[in-house]
Amino acid sequence: MKRLRLNVREVTKQFNRRTIFEDISFSLTSGESLSITGRNGSGKSTLVKIIAGVLTPTRGSVEYLRGDMPIGDDDVKHELGLVSPYLQLYDEFSAQENLEILSSIRAGRNTAPPHRENLFRLFNLWHRKHDIVRTFSSGMKQRLKYIYALDHRPSILILDEPTSNLDEEGITSVRHVVEDFKKSSIVILATNDQAEANWCDARVHLG
Repeated sequence: MKRLRLNVREVTKQFNRRTIFEDISFSLTSGESLSITGRNGSGKSTLVKIIAGVLTPTRGSVEYLRGDMPIGDDDVKHELGLVSPYLQLYDEFSAQENLEILSSIRAGRNTAPPHRENLFRLFNLWHRKHDIVRTFSSGMKQRLKYIYALDHRPSILILDEPTSNLDEEGITSVRHVVEDFKKSSIVILATNDQAEANWCDARVHLG
């Protein structure tokens, strides 16, 4: 498969005439990783949302290519795996049902059952996959978000506050996922934690 490329060109975001950040540019290809750092309020999550297509930049562009061919907006979501505080789970459904619902919304690649089962085991939720998410701790919900993000075997993994609410076991699992993805995919993470930022090969600092 041809390598994925992400081009972020002179991206600027303003809210109510206030400039959050401006002229952010970088390029990444499969096998490369980037951390986005900066103080609280510097726009890390906003930049992540723009890269993921959730927000539109005030100026500039975000482009995905497979080889030399641009990937359309409708297809980009099939390439992305996103973990973020603003990803909403359905408290009234089980973990397994959440994955089915969210995957149907994404309507991307079909997932082989063994892969999903392996993810449940990796993030230590196998024994709770049929339990209602309302009964989950914040750390368990964060681990479920990882299972959803990885469920369709994405080509780019975007993590906003990657270890939020996780215990040491969960952090270790995330570290292993990042190290594995860095070998052949694009990894972007937004964090204030310098140790987490050092997981990546390059860095963009905001503010």
